[in-house]
Amino acid sequence: MTKLFSALLFLLMLFHLVRPLGLPGLRKRGDFWKIALFALFVFGVTALIRPE
Repeated sequence: MTKLFSALLFLLMLFHLVRPLGLPGLRKRGDFWKIALFALFVFGVTALIRPE
């Protein structure tokens, strides 16, 4: 599941570089780093709550 989520976020970042999404906070091409920051946060939370 995390590989699929990683791939989708990567594609979303590439799409945002080509054509900005127009969402609040994501209106410029240079805002693609915010998607990456969100992905790092989600993966960090996933690593913390995953039982081992």
